[in-house]
Amino acid sequence: MKKNQLSVVISVFNGEKELDDCLRSVSFADEIVIVNNSSTDKTEDVVRKYTDKIFTRPNNPMLNVNKNFGFSKATGEWILCLDADERVTPELAKEIKTKIGNWKLEIGNSVNGFWLPRKNIIFGKWIKHTGWYPDYQLRFFRKDKGKFLQEHVHEMIKVEGQTEYLINNLLHYNYTTVSQFLSKLNIYITNEAEQLVKNGYEFKWQDSIRFPVKEFLSRFFAREGYKDGLHGLVLSMLMAFYHLLIFATIWEKKNFERHENNNFLDEVDQESKKSYKDLFFWINSEKIKLIKNPFKKLIHKIARKSAHN
Repeated sequence: MKKNQLSVVISVFNGEKELDDCLRSVSFADEIVIVNNSSTDKTEDVVRKYTDKIFTRPNNPMLNVNKNFGFSKATGEWILCLDADERVTPELAKEIKTKIGNWKLEIGNSVNGFWLPRKNIIFGKWIKHTGWYPDYQLRFFRKDKGKFLQEHVHEMIKVEGQTEYLINNLLHYNYTTVSQFLSKLNIYITNEAEQLVKNGYEFKWQDSIRFPVKEFLSRFFAREGYKDGLHGLVLSMLMAFYHLLIFATIWEKKNFERHENNNFLDEVDQESKKSYKDLFFWINSEKIKLIKNPFKKLIHKIARKSAHN
């Protein structure tokens, strides 16, 4: 292991269109390690302009298996883990190099990893709310102190010891088209469903309504997606759809369990009314924040409370 040197590790599948910009942004690194997940495009041709350290592996649905493999092939003391659609800004590059330099000088420094704020560009816009910013990612760490647990596709790198937060953003050109968003769902849905079942989830038909509604309320209201305008609304609805599909996948694993009775429409009506109350509560809660007159604000709070009961 080479002391005080930085290895950038990128695991990629069919990234020829975006990988060049990513690799150019990390030209300051001492080493670049690429795990090529059996790409069928010109990914390897792009990579060879920047490094010869390329390892071809099967395209494992558990993405973090190949990322951990890439970590094992890095020779630097420090690792920066990236995806092909991410970019390191000059400001972030400078901050990373400064942290490595300071760590060397500080005797007994126990900080072994750093969280990076990630700036997500989705459908051509920086999404500042809706749960997508600052979107901290633990990606910069000491090689012998961090790895993925390989249990969940959305898990963070687990680092032994202390971690701190960096200031400058990592750029993430997340989704450029709706079809890209939908295609990535296929990668995540099964894993999300399996994790829920593994963690003791008990199947209830009501969750076909609760899952998507809860996610929409969380994105659009609790995480202020409405401040992102139409982007925030559509993304909140797409994420609600994602959670409906997670429910449907669990239902499929239960052999499409039936729930049929003469009162089913009434049951759906009762469950939908609960969701409407929650929606009304959140809309009015956010509107109340904008009211400056104390008396009017009090009246709206009373109306909100009575409607929610």
